[in-house]
Amino acid sequence: MILTTLAYIEKEEKYLMLYRNKKENDINEGKFVGIGGKLEHDESPREAIIREIKEETNLDASNPEYQGMVTFVNDICETELIFIYLVREFSGEIQECNEGELHWIEKDRILELNLWAGDRYFLEPIINGKLTRPIDYKFIYSKDELIEVIM
Repeated sequence: MILTTLAYIEKEEKYLMLYRNKKENDINEGKFVGIGGKLEHDESPREAIIREIKEETNLDASNPEYQGMVTFVNDICETELIFIYLVREFSGEIQECNEGELHWIEKDRILELNLWAGDRYFLEPIINGKLTRPIDYKFIYSKDELIEVIM
């Protein structure tokens, strides 16, 4: 199992989303995702998300708010345990990302984007400020098709 992080960076009723279109053999190609990536050796999820945000956006995140976790199972890749964060405090100027295009998207348009189907389960309550408990989902996919959701 791979340990990864995923952050949704919020500013002025918008989220910074990454449209994945630059990496070869990218399972996320053509989808909008948050910012994140794999944990490095001896790195905590919080340390990893701060580093990944810096690497992918050039922003310096502070006080990432833990939202929960998702187990992502797909028959075309190794299972991931994803630690999810909301980031409202950051500084710096965005730079170009080598994994795709960064876009500030209005919160009320996020769910209209080409997302992983499972992402809608946790994004809707995060966007609307109605998350009442930490996220804890298991999404089972066959390629792009969401087969099962376990809560």
